[in-house]
Amino acid sequence: MFALYITHPQIRIEPDVPVPRWGLSEIGRQRAEQAAGSAWVRSLRRIVSSDEVKAVETAEILAAAAGIKVEIAHGMGENDRSATGFLPPDRFQEAADWFFAHPTESFRGWERAVDAQARIVAQVDEVLNNHDERQPIAFVGHGGVGTLLKCHLQGLPIARSHDQPGSGGNLFAFRLEDRTVTCDWTAMESWKGI
Repeated sequence: MFALYITHPQIRIEPDVPVPRWGLSEIGRQRAEQAAGSAWVRSLRRIVSSDEVKAVETAEILAAAAGIKVEIAHGMGENDRSATGFLPPDRFQEAADWFFAHPTESFRGWERAVDAQARIVAQVDEVLNNHDERQPIAFVGHGGVGTLLKCHLQGLPIARSHDQPGSGGNLFAFRLEDRTVTCDWTAMESWKGI
């Protein structure tokens, strides 16, 4: 059986609001709703979400289609970037490049990539250690920690070259029995399932 890691799609950037409280943009909401019409969504038996608003909004759209409730896992948030506050998109991309290129160091007070990876891996392991492997499950979260999880599952060094394409709303799949990645980043509304 399969597990999915799904990243929230496009967001409303609100410089005066803390990033964890940003929600989905209209385009992001439309993409999540389009994905919710997929057969794979209806097959899900659990959806576990980061506690950040954009992830919860995505998870709630998918859960409504699957007829299940969203479970919140507080250890699934994006890497902590609160030390710098809001960065304009071009500066954020430069900072994200640095974050992945120097995984054992902190970018101006950010959570280190190795620490964010350990956190997301531990959270996913905790959920899966108490999960029936015969039941499909989805984790809904963020691109940065999703990439760190994917690197771990594939035994790859932390590198931005393994990051999702575009601006979110992608997923990768892995088998529950051995946690082997079976599908690379794919737009959530385009994935056809296992």
